[in-house]
Parts: sequence; structure tokens; C-alpha cells
Amino acid sequence: MHPATLRRVTIMGSGLIGTSIGLALRRSGVLVALSDRDEDVVAKAEMMGAGVALTPGDPPADVVLIATPPSIVAKVLRDAQSRGLGAAYTDVASTKAGIVAEAERAGCDLSTYVPGHPMGGRELSGPFAARADLFAGRPWLLCPHPSTPPALLSLVAELATACGAAPEVIEARKHDQIVATVSHVPHLVSAALAARFCAADDTTLSLVGKGLQDTTRIATGDPGLWSDILAQNADAVAAVLDLVVDDLADAARALRGLEHGGHGRLSELLTRGNRGREHIVRGHRAASRV
Repeated sequence: MHPATLRRVTIMGSGLIGTSIGLALRRSGVLVALSDRDEDVVAKAEMMGAGVALTPGDPPADVVLIATPPSIVAKVLRDAQSRGLGAAYTDVASTKAGIVAEAERAGCDLSTYVPGHPMGGRELSGPFAARADLFAGRPWLLCPHPSTPPALLSLVAELATACGAAPEVIEARKHDQIVATVSHVPHLVSAALAARFCAADDTTLSLVGKGLQDTTRIATGDPGLWSDILAQNADAVAAVLDLVVDDLADAARALRGLEHGGHGRLSELLTRGNRGREHIVRGHRAASRV
């Protein structure tokens, strides 16, 4: 069945996220046109069943979804709007405030643009890693401009719902602060830990257990894309990273001064870690029940 009003979607960018959204929308009966600067990527997404290649004669879409690296979202949005590719426009970048500001400077029509961020993904990349259920049960954050008509916001929210996600409206800067904490800094911390093993010998690697594998799993993300993401949210990420670095630096000082009360400072950090982990698990379970 088609969703109530969402009939046709154009996806600009056919990598993991764009193809996963295409698969979910096709499963919901939505017509999907695919575009990417790499024609081979579009062909792979078509093979996966995520839609068909966009052609010049295609009618305007209800929603144009931009699934490109954050640094070119505004450029792609400006081009898509100038070509009249759709009624509403959205994106999936994991940063928002900087992109909105760049889109405004580029002369984009912010009234038809609903910045979005589906809170789901994989450490893999490319259309062949796509899954139709990638966003099932996950939040899909929307940061509409005050001038956006409610009907266009509802249309983009309907797209999120068609992918199995739960749309939520949030202010752009608040979004960036939260994702710095729950996504961007964890990726950096994972990468920093994994980097310690670049020159590890065979004996060390033979003793690696599940704990280290789990902790470094997300470090396999694409470095180019993640550099782009982090640069787009630099201030918020740096602020959270400073707090993590302070904790780790204090732990190092405590270890070097165990005879001067270091045990207490280590215990305090580990106890806060226990409490934080409990909050994470409890919050995730509560969100899953909603």
C-alpha cells in the first residue's frame, strides 16, 4: 500500500543510507527515483531493488531526499530546487545547524527544506550494505524552518514513518549538541582506541577479546565521510571531547599517584561509568517500548 499522500520520492545519493531508504520506501509502495554522481552506485542500488535511475522526463517528486556527505548538502539542495525536482526537500546528514546556515547563504528556499536525520546506520558503506529495516523503530529527527508549511513537514514525517521510523521535531542546534554526545564523540573515542593497535604484534592481537572488538567496532567507518561529519559539527564535538579527555587525563594522573589518593579518583570515574551505562541501557529500553 502507498502511504496516504507520499507517492513519489527522489533520492540524491545512493550509498548505504540512500539505498536503505529506497528499499524501505519501495516496500511501502512508494515510487523511488535514484540519483548519484557515480552511475555505478545507482546501478547497484537498482540491483538491490531500491528504485530506478532518475531521468530528465520524470515528474516532480513529493519529497526529494538528499543522502550525500554533509559538506555538499547545501549545494545539492540548491541545484535540486533550481531544477524543480520536488515539492519538499530533506536530507539525512547527522549535522544540522551548519548545513541550514550554508543553505541560507546559498540562496536555498528554506520554507520547502526540512532538515532531517534518521538515527540509524551501520559501520559498513555502499548500496550493497543497505537494509530495508535499517531505520525500523529508530528516531528520525526533523529540524524545520519556522517558515515551513505544516503540510510539507507532515509529508517529510510521512517519509520517515514509511521507513518504519518515529519522526521527532527538534531545534537544529539542540540536535547537534545531542548527536555530538551520542554519536560523534563515541566514534572518535573508538577510533583513538583502535589506532593504538596499528602496529600491534601477533601475540597482542591473538589475545584480543570481545570487549575490545565491541568497543572498536564503529572505528571501521569511512574516514573521509567521518572527517566531513566531524568538521560540520566541530564546536559541539570539541566541547564534549574536552570533557572525555579531562576524565582520561585525570585517570592517568590517578594511576601515577596511587599512593596519594589515586584509588579514590579511579573508583569515582568507574562508578560514574557504571551509572552512565545503566542510564544508557534504561533509556534505550524505554525508547524501544514507546
